[in-house]
Amino acid sequence: MKTVLKPDSRLFSNLELDGDKLSHQPGSVLGSTALIAGTTVGAGILALPAVTLPSGVVPSTALLIAVWLYALVSALLLVEVTLNTMRFGGSSSNGLLVMVESTLSKPIARITGGAYLFYHYTLLVAYIAQGGEILGSAVEKVAGVQNDLPVWVGTTTFTLLFGGIMYLGREKLVEKLNSAFVAIVIVSFIGLLLLAGTHIHPSQFSVQNWSALPPAVSVMFVALFFHNIIPVVTVQLEGDVRKIRSSIIIGSVIPLIMFLAWNAVILGSVSPDTIQGIGGAVFDPLQALRNGGAGELLGVLVSVFSEFAIATSFIGFVYGLLDFFKDISPAPNQLSRRLPLFSLILFPPLSLSTLNPGIFLTALDYAGTFSSSILAGIIPALICWKQRQLYSGRIEQTLVPGGKLTLVVMIGVALAVIGRQIWSMCGM
Repeated sequence: MKTVLKPDSRLFSNLELDGDKLSHQPGSVLGSTALIAGTTVGAGILALPAVTLPSGVVPSTALLIAVWLYALVSALLLVEVTLNTMRFGGSSSNGLLVMVESTLSKPIARITGGAYLFYHYTLLVAYIAQGGEILGSAVEKVAGVQNDLPVWVGTTTFTLLFGGIMYLGREKLVEKLNSAFVAIVIVSFIGLLLLAGTHIHPSQFSVQNWSALPPAVSVMFVALFFHNIIPVVTVQLEGDVRKIRSSIIIGSVIPLIMFLAWNAVILGSVSPDTIQGIGGAVFDPLQALRNGGAGELLGVLVSVFSEFAIATSFIGFVYGLLDFFKDISPAPNQLSRRLPLFSLILFPPLSLSTLNPGIFLTALDYAGTFSSSILAGIIPALICWKQRQLYSGRIEQTLVPGGKLTLVVMIGVALAVIGRQIWSMCGM
């Protein structure tokens, strides 16, 4: 007789030893929702206006909603995969690489690990390049000089400042500083939307170029990516599918609403006269606004929001690589031995961002194409496909309808995004 487990129930209990007693520490839907929303709202939002401007507000709004639906489906597939691995593996702490290796194969797990490393390093390159540029521009304005500082001053200062905080500071201090940075991001974001709303040019909302949408997909993948914390949320909510599903839907809808409002307001705030004469070059509306294209105060708000959004994302990605390297090569966590590890994490992206300071949009494009497509599109669908074959009839835990057709579509979309990028790189 086969045992069928009910999907809408707690799979296990989070217990914590408190003195001589075990206390139940269940996660909350509110806390998990905030974690997903906070992870999603990162520096990826800064690249959106540059890639959506050619298509216009209406087409890019439609695409954002479509990419969000894709991200939501892939996240639910990853939840299904995580729960099945927990049930049949007997452990509540399984990372993505463990699930890939146990379900698919070790070579595919290595490819997944490579995609994970590529994603983190590529985004660190983007963050250091953009964060260094904004910081350098701020120093130039304060010092009363213009375009006199070398590129390496900004990138090095940014890396030493925020990397130094993480290297020298205790985790509690970094956590408090990060919370303060998040508060600055929220306040500046609200102020930015309110102020930018007074500079909107209605004619910008009539721009519709649907053929210009495809290049924006990969950056939207990065902006809406939160799948690396799905295993964490699943453990926090004790495998309760109803709570996990609610957290993912609400936690991803909040950033979606923010992105839609941000995209509409920023694109609407750019003067049509500013866009004319740029030819085929990539025009970054945020860069124009930071330079005072719609008023000095708005430029300052854009710079503050951009810098601290990058800083919060930078901290999260450095922590992600720290955990990754510690997992594959455990070492004592002593201050004197952390220097080689931090150098391995920070020096390569610092070097590349200094050599190519305009790499921000390109780095995000590559990260979305080659990493997000694999980590959030292909891998969850492949594992889910395999698990449904292995555990057929043993468990009712299908979170996404459509069967194999849905999985084929998920893989097909990801491969199409990768194929388009390769085609473009080959100049075809």
